[in-house]
Amino acid sequence: MALKVAIVGLPNVGKSTLFNALTKTAAAQAANYPFCTIEPNTGDVAVPEPRLNALAEIAGSKEIIPARITFVDVAGLVRGASKGEGLGNQFLANIRDCDAIAFVARCFVDDDITHVENRIDPIGDLEIIETELMLADLESLERRRVQVEKRAKGGDKESQLTLKMIDLALAPLRDGRPARVAEVSKEDRKAWDMLQLLTALPALYVANVDEGSADAGNELSAQVAERAKADGAETVIISAQIESEIAVLDDAEQAEFLETLGLAEPGLNRLIRGAYHLLGLQTYFTVGPKEARAWTIPVGATAPQAAGVIHTDFEKGFIRAETVAFDDYVALKGEAGAREAGKLRAEGKSYVVKDGDVMHFLFNG
Repeated sequence: MALKVAIVGLPNVGKSTLFNALTKTAAAQAANYPFCTIEPNTGDVAVPEPRLNALAEIAGSKEIIPARITFVDVAGLVRGASKGEGLGNQFLANIRDCDAIAFVARCFVDDDITHVENRIDPIGDLEIIETELMLADLESLERRRVQVEKRAKGGDKESQLTLKMIDLALAPLRDGRPARVAEVSKEDRKAWDMLQLLTALPALYVANVDEGSADAGNELSAQVAERAKADGAETVIISAQIESEIAVLDDAEQAEFLETLGLAEPGLNRLIRGAYHLLGLQTYFTVGPKEARAWTIPVGATAPQAAGVIHTDFEKGFIRAETVAFDDYVALKGEAGAREAGKLRAEGKSYVVKDGDVMHFLFNG
Protein backbone atom coordinates (compact mmCIF):
# COMPACT_ATOMS: atom_id res chain seq x y z
CA MET A 1 0.00 0.00 0.00
CA ALA A 2 1.25 3.48 -0.87
CA LEU A 3 1.66 5.86 2.05
CA LYS A 4 1.33 9.58 1.38
CA VAL A 5 2.15 12.28 3.93
CA ALA A 6 1.56 16.02 3.46
CA ILE A 7 4.20 18.34 4.92
CA VAL A 8 2.32 21.40 6.13
CA GLY A 9 3.33 24.55 7.98
CA LEU A 10 3.54 28.32 7.90
CA PRO A 11 6.07 29.90 5.51
CA ASN A 12 9.73 29.79 6.62
CA VAL A 13 9.41 27.07 9.26
CA GLY A 14 11.71 24.68 7.36
CA LYS A 15 9.18 22.65 5.36
CA SER A 16 10.95 22.80 2.03
CA THR A 17 14.38 22.35 3.62
CA LEU A 18 13.05 19.19 5.25
CA PHE A 19 11.43 18.03 2.03
CA ASN A 20 14.64 18.55 0.07
CA ALA A 21 16.56 16.56 2.63
CA LEU A 22 14.03 13.74 2.79
CA THR A 23 13.84 13.27 -0.96
CA LYS A 24 17.52 14.12 -1.57
CA THR A 25 16.50 16.54 -4.26
CA ALA A 26 16.38 20.28 -4.72
CA ALA A 27 12.94 20.07 -6.31
CA ALA A 28 11.38 22.29 -3.66
CA GLN A 29 12.92 25.75 -3.63
CA ALA A 30 13.96 26.61 -0.08
CA ALA A 31 14.18 30.38 0.19
CA ASN A 32 13.71 32.99 2.86
CA TYR A 33 10.40 34.43 1.75
CA PRO A 34 6.75 33.33 1.89
CA PHE A 35 5.26 31.23 -0.90
CA CYS A 36 8.55 30.13 -2.44
CA THR A 37 6.80 26.78 -2.95
CA ILE A 38 4.21 27.58 -5.61
CA GLU A 39 3.50 24.00 -6.71
CA PRO A 40 3.04 21.02 -4.39
CA ASN A 41 6.24 19.01 -4.71
CA THR A 42 6.01 15.27 -4.41
CA GLY A 43 8.88 12.91 -3.66
CA ASP A 44 9.13 9.18 -3.03
CA VAL A 45 11.53 8.02 -0.34
CA ALA A 46 12.69 4.50 0.47
CA VAL A 47 11.61 3.40 3.94
CA PRO A 48 14.76 2.62 5.98
CA GLU A 49 14.65 -1.10 6.80
CA PRO A 50 17.90 -2.73 8.03
CA ARG A 51 16.17 -6.13 8.32
CA LEU A 52 15.86 -6.19 4.54
CA ASN A 53 19.64 -6.18 4.06
CA ALA A 54 20.06 -9.10 6.45
CA LEU A 55 17.44 -11.15 4.59
CA ALA A 56 18.95 -10.35 1.18
CA GLU A 57 22.40 -11.42 2.33
CA ILE A 58 21.14 -14.81 3.56
CA ALA A 59 19.05 -15.47 0.44
CA GLY A 60 21.64 -14.12 -1.98
CA SER A 61 19.03 -11.77 -3.45
CA LYS A 62 20.19 -9.88 -6.53
CA GLU A 63 18.00 -6.87 -5.76
CA ILE A 64 16.75 -5.14 -2.63
CA ILE A 65 13.41 -3.34 -2.94
CA PRO A 66 12.34 -1.34 0.10
CA ALA A 67 8.85 -0.06 0.78
CA ARG A 68 8.31 3.57 -0.18
CA ILE A 69 6.66 6.61 1.36
CA THR A 70 5.53 9.69 -0.56
CA PHE A 71 5.98 13.17 0.89
CA VAL A 72 4.03 16.12 -0.48
CA ASP A 73 5.51 19.55 0.23
CA VAL A 74 2.49 21.87 0.38
CA ALA A 75 2.99 25.63 0.00
CA GLY A 76 3.14 27.58 3.26
CA LEU A 77 -0.28 28.28 4.73
CA VAL A 78 -1.04 31.60 6.39
CA ARG A 79 -3.79 33.05 8.52
CA GLY A 80 -6.87 33.31 6.28
CA ALA A 81 -5.85 30.54 3.86
CA SER A 82 -9.31 28.97 4.10
CA LYS A 83 -10.70 32.25 2.72
CA GLY A 84 -8.16 32.46 -0.07
CA GLU A 85 -5.40 34.41 1.69
CA GLY A 86 -1.86 33.69 0.54
CA LEU A 87 -2.14 30.88 -1.95
CA GLY A 88 -5.44 29.78 -0.50
CA ASN A 89 -7.70 26.84 -1.08
CA GLN A 90 -5.87 25.34 -4.05
CA PHE A 91 -3.19 24.12 -1.64
CA LEU A 92 -5.68 22.86 0.93
CA ALA A 93 -6.98 20.59 -1.83
CA ASN A 94 -3.50 19.05 -2.22
CA ILE A 95 -3.77 17.68 1.31
CA ARG A 96 -7.08 15.85 0.86
CA ASP A 97 -5.70 12.76 -0.88
CA CYS A 98 -2.96 12.20 1.70
CA ASP A 99 -3.02 9.59 4.48
CA ALA A 100 -1.61 11.84 7.19
CA ILE A 101 -0.39 15.38 7.83
CA ALA A 102 3.04 16.25 9.19
CA PHE A 103 2.69 19.67 10.83
CA VAL A 104 6.11 21.35 10.85
CA ALA A 105 6.54 23.79 13.73
CA ARG A 106 9.52 26.16 13.96
CA CYS A 107 11.38 25.47 17.20
CA PHE A 108 14.54 27.47 16.56
CA VAL A 109 15.55 31.13 16.73
CA ASP A 110 17.39 32.67 13.78
CA ASP A 111 17.25 36.41 13.16
CA ASP A 112 18.32 35.87 9.55
CA ILE A 113 15.15 33.89 8.78
CA THR A 114 11.97 35.94 8.97
CA HIS A 115 8.74 34.63 10.44
CA VAL A 116 5.47 35.51 8.73
CA GLU A 117 3.90 36.28 12.14
CA ASN A 118 7.00 38.13 13.40
CA ARG A 119 7.45 35.88 16.44
CA ILE A 120 8.70 32.40 17.36
CA ASP A 121 5.77 30.49 18.84
CA PRO A 122 5.41 26.88 17.62
CA ILE A 123 2.07 26.36 19.40
CA GLY A 124 0.73 29.52 17.82
CA ASP A 125 1.93 28.25 14.43
CA LEU A 126 0.15 24.93 14.91
CA GLU A 127 -3.05 26.64 16.02
CA ILE A 128 -3.11 28.88 12.93
CA ILE A 129 -2.73 25.90 10.62
CA GLU A 130 -5.27 23.76 12.48
CA THR A 131 -7.75 26.63 12.53
CA GLU A 132 -7.46 27.16 8.78
CA LEU A 133 -7.99 23.46 8.13
CA MET A 134 -10.99 23.41 10.48
CA LEU A 135 -12.52 26.44 8.78
CA ALA A 136 -12.03 24.83 5.36
CA ASP A 137 -13.74 21.62 6.57
CA LEU A 138 -16.54 23.58 8.24
CA GLU A 139 -17.31 25.60 5.12
CA SER A 140 -17.18 22.51 2.89
CA LEU A 141 -19.49 20.46 5.12
CA GLU A 142 -22.08 23.18 5.70
CA ARG A 143 -22.29 23.74 1.94
CA ARG A 144 -22.66 20.01 1.24
CA ARG A 145 -25.15 19.45 4.03
CA VAL A 146 -27.90 21.45 2.31
CA GLN A 147 -27.90 19.20 -0.77
CA VAL A 148 -27.41 15.95 1.13
CA GLU A 149 -30.25 16.73 3.53
CA LYS A 150 -32.68 17.17 0.63
CA ARG A 151 -31.81 13.75 -0.80
CA ALA A 152 -31.87 12.14 2.66
CA LYS A 153 -35.41 13.43 3.31
CA GLY A 154 -36.38 11.87 0.00
CA GLY A 155 -35.45 8.46 1.40
CA ASP A 156 -32.02 7.98 -0.22
CA LYS A 157 -30.17 5.58 2.12
CA GLU A 158 -26.67 6.62 1.04
CA SER A 159 -27.50 10.28 1.60
CA GLN A 160 -28.91 9.48 5.04
CA LEU A 161 -25.63 7.86 6.04
CA THR A 162 -23.63 10.75 4.55
CA LEU A 163 -25.79 13.24 6.46
CA LYS A 164 -25.13 11.30 9.66
CA MET A 165 -21.36 11.53 9.02
CA ILE A 166 -21.55 15.24 8.17
CA ASP A 167 -23.35 15.99 11.43
CA LEU A 168 -20.86 13.83 13.34
CA ALA A 169 -18.02 15.93 11.91
CA LEU A 170 -19.76 19.29 12.33
CA ALA A 171 -20.23 18.80 16.08
CA PRO A 172 -16.52 19.10 17.04
CA LEU A 173 -15.72 21.55 14.23
CA ARG A 174 -18.35 24.01 15.45
CA ASP A 175 -16.81 23.64 18.88
CA GLY A 176 -13.36 24.58 17.55
CA ARG A 177 -11.97 21.04 17.54
CA PRO A 178 -10.70 18.94 14.61
CA ALA A 179 -12.92 16.24 13.09
CA ARG A 180 -10.46 13.51 14.11
CA VAL A 181 -11.76 13.66 17.70
CA ALA A 182 -15.17 12.34 16.58
CA GLU A 183 -15.90 8.72 17.50
CA VAL A 184 -16.62 6.82 14.29
CA SER A 185 -17.85 3.22 14.38
CA LYS A 186 -16.07 0.58 12.33
CA GLU A 187 -19.10 0.07 10.07
CA ASP A 188 -19.31 3.82 9.35
CA ARG A 189 -15.59 4.27 8.65
CA LYS A 190 -15.88 3.99 4.86
CA ALA A 191 -18.62 6.63 4.68
CA TRP A 192 -16.61 8.85 7.04
CA ASP A 193 -13.49 8.59 4.87
CA MET A 194 -15.55 9.58 1.83
CA LEU A 195 -15.98 13.05 3.37
CA GLN A 196 -12.23 13.64 2.77
CA LEU A 197 -11.90 15.96 5.74
CA LEU A 198 -8.59 17.72 6.29
CA THR A 199 -8.89 17.61 10.06
CA ALA A 200 -9.86 13.94 10.10
CA LEU A 201 -6.38 12.98 8.87
CA PRO A 202 -4.02 11.63 11.54
CA ALA A 203 -1.54 14.29 12.69
CA LEU A 204 2.21 14.05 13.17
CA TYR A 205 3.90 17.06 14.78
CA VAL A 206 7.44 17.73 13.53
CA ALA A 207 9.47 19.99 15.81
CA ASN A 208 12.13 21.58 13.61
CA VAL A 209 14.97 22.47 15.99
CA ASP A 210 18.43 24.00 15.70
CA GLU A 211 21.46 21.76 15.22
CA GLY A 212 22.41 21.79 18.89
CA SER A 213 18.96 20.55 19.93
CA ALA A 214 18.65 17.73 17.42
CA ASP A 215 19.27 15.03 20.03
CA ALA A 216 17.09 15.94 23.00
CA GLY A 217 15.11 18.91 21.71
CA ASN A 218 14.63 22.24 23.50
CA GLU A 219 12.00 24.21 25.40
CA LEU A 220 10.08 24.99 22.23
CA SER A 221 9.98 21.37 21.04
CA ALA A 222 8.86 20.34 24.54
CA GLN A 223 5.82 22.58 24.07
CA VAL A 224 5.06 20.83 20.78
CA ALA A 225 5.39 17.40 22.42
CA GLU A 226 3.01 18.42 25.20
CA ARG A 227 0.48 19.71 22.67
CA ALA A 228 0.78 16.51 20.60
CA LYS A 229 0.16 14.36 23.66
CA ALA A 230 -3.00 16.33 24.43
CA ASP A 231 -4.14 15.97 20.80
CA GLY A 232 -3.36 12.24 20.60
CA ALA A 233 -0.74 12.92 17.92
CA GLU A 234 2.83 11.68 17.37
CA THR A 235 5.86 13.98 17.78
CA VAL A 236 9.21 13.85 16.01
CA ILE A 237 12.19 16.10 16.73
CA ILE A 238 14.18 16.91 13.59
CA SER A 239 16.78 19.47 12.57
CA ALA A 240 15.94 20.14 8.94
CA GLN A 241 19.32 21.84 8.58
CA ILE A 242 21.17 18.71 9.69
CA GLU A 243 19.00 16.52 7.45
CA SER A 244 19.84 18.72 4.46
CA GLU A 245 23.56 18.43 5.23
CA ILE A 246 23.62 14.64 5.55
CA ALA A 247 21.31 14.07 2.56
CA VAL A 248 24.23 14.41 0.15
CA LEU A 249 26.56 12.08 2.11
CA ASP A 250 27.03 8.36 1.56
CA ASP A 251 26.08 5.91 4.32
CA ALA A 252 29.53 5.81 5.94
CA GLU A 253 29.87 9.60 5.95
CA GLN A 254 26.33 9.94 7.30
CA ALA A 255 27.07 7.59 10.19
CA GLU A 256 30.27 9.45 11.06
CA PHE A 257 28.58 12.86 10.92
CA LEU A 258 25.62 11.71 13.01
CA GLU A 259 27.97 10.20 15.60
CA THR A 260 29.72 13.55 16.06
CA LEU A 261 26.31 15.07 16.82
CA GLY A 262 25.33 12.30 19.23
CA LEU A 263 22.58 11.04 16.91
CA ALA A 264 21.99 7.35 16.27
CA GLU A 265 20.15 7.77 12.96
CA PRO A 266 18.82 10.35 10.48
CA GLY A 267 15.63 12.17 11.34
CA LEU A 268 14.01 10.56 8.29
CA ASN A 269 13.98 7.22 10.11
CA ARG A 270 12.19 8.71 13.10
CA LEU A 271 9.73 10.56 10.89
CA ILE A 272 8.78 7.42 8.96
CA ARG A 273 8.49 5.33 12.13
CA GLY A 274 6.26 8.01 13.58
CA ALA A 275 4.06 7.94 10.46
CA TYR A 276 3.87 4.12 10.54
CA HIS A 277 2.91 4.08 14.22
CA LEU A 278 0.38 6.86 13.70
CA LEU A 279 -1.31 5.01 10.85
CA GLY A 280 -1.08 1.56 12.44
CA LEU A 281 1.20 0.10 9.77
CA GLN A 282 3.79 -2.67 9.78
CA THR A 283 6.14 -4.48 7.39
CA TYR A 284 6.38 -8.01 6.04
CA PHE A 285 8.93 -9.43 3.58
CA THR A 286 9.17 -11.63 0.51
CA VAL A 287 12.64 -13.06 -0.10
CA GLY A 288 14.26 -15.07 -2.89
CA PRO A 289 17.28 -15.22 -5.19
CA LYS A 290 15.78 -12.57 -7.48
CA GLU A 291 14.83 -9.99 -4.87
CA ALA A 292 14.27 -9.22 -1.21
CA ARG A 293 11.31 -6.89 -0.80
CA ALA A 294 9.51 -5.06 1.99
CA TRP A 295 5.73 -4.59 1.91
CA THR A 296 3.60 -2.23 3.99
CA ILE A 297 0.32 -3.48 5.50
CA PRO A 298 -1.99 -2.38 8.32
CA VAL A 299 -1.49 -3.97 11.73
CA GLY A 300 -4.10 -6.72 11.98
CA ALA A 301 -4.07 -7.58 8.26
CA THR A 302 -4.75 -11.22 7.44
CA ALA A 303 -2.59 -13.34 5.14
CA PRO A 304 -4.94 -12.91 2.11
CA GLN A 305 -4.98 -9.14 2.67
CA ALA A 306 -1.19 -9.09 2.82
CA ALA A 307 -1.07 -11.10 -0.41
CA GLY A 308 -3.42 -8.58 -2.02
CA VAL A 309 -0.85 -5.83 -1.54
CA ILE A 310 1.36 -7.67 -4.04
CA HIS A 311 -1.48 -8.30 -6.50
CA THR A 312 -5.26 -8.47 -6.17
CA ASP A 313 -5.21 -11.93 -7.83
CA PHE A 314 -3.09 -13.21 -4.91
CA GLU A 315 -5.86 -12.27 -2.49
CA LYS A 316 -8.71 -13.59 -4.64
CA GLY A 317 -7.05 -16.95 -5.26
CA PHE A 318 -5.32 -17.29 -1.87
CA ILE A 319 -4.71 -20.88 -0.77
CA ARG A 320 -2.18 -20.58 2.04
CA ALA A 321 0.96 -18.73 3.13
CA GLU A 322 4.29 -20.23 4.14
CA THR A 323 5.55 -18.03 6.95
CA VAL A 324 8.77 -17.63 8.95
CA ALA A 325 9.38 -15.05 11.66
CA PHE A 326 12.27 -12.70 10.84
CA ASP A 327 14.34 -13.76 13.86
CA ASP A 328 13.94 -17.44 12.98
CA TYR A 329 14.83 -16.83 9.32
CA VAL A 330 18.07 -15.09 10.34
CA ALA A 331 19.00 -17.49 13.15
CA LEU A 332 18.41 -20.57 10.95
CA LYS A 333 20.12 -19.06 7.88
CA GLY A 334 17.13 -19.01 5.61
CA GLU A 335 14.04 -20.88 4.50
CA ALA A 336 15.62 -24.34 4.30
CA GLY A 337 16.98 -24.15 7.85
CA ALA A 338 13.66 -22.81 9.14
CA ARG A 339 11.76 -25.62 7.44
CA GLU A 340 14.13 -28.24 8.87
CA ALA A 341 13.77 -26.81 12.37
CA GLY A 342 9.98 -26.71 12.10
CA LYS A 343 9.84 -22.90 12.17
CA LEU A 344 8.30 -22.53 8.71
CA ARG A 345 4.53 -22.62 9.14
CA ALA A 346 1.66 -23.11 6.70
CA GLU A 347 -0.98 -20.51 7.55
CA GLY A 348 -4.53 -20.16 6.23
CA LYS A 349 -6.93 -17.32 5.51
CA SER A 350 -7.46 -16.38 9.15
CA TYR A 351 -3.77 -15.88 9.96
CA VAL A 352 -2.99 -12.36 11.21
CA VAL A 353 0.37 -11.27 9.81
CA LYS A 354 3.05 -10.20 12.30
CA ASP A 355 5.59 -7.43 11.75
CA GLY A 356 8.73 -8.91 10.20
CA ASP A 357 7.10 -12.09 8.85
CA VAL A 358 8.86 -13.56 5.82
CA MET A 359 6.11 -14.90 3.58
CA HIS A 360 5.56 -16.95 0.44
CA PHE A 361 2.02 -17.17 -0.96
CA LEU A 362 0.34 -20.04 -2.78
CA PHE A 363 -2.72 -19.12 -4.82
CA ASN A 364 -4.99 -20.17 -7.66
CA GLY A 365 -4.45 -17.96 -10.65
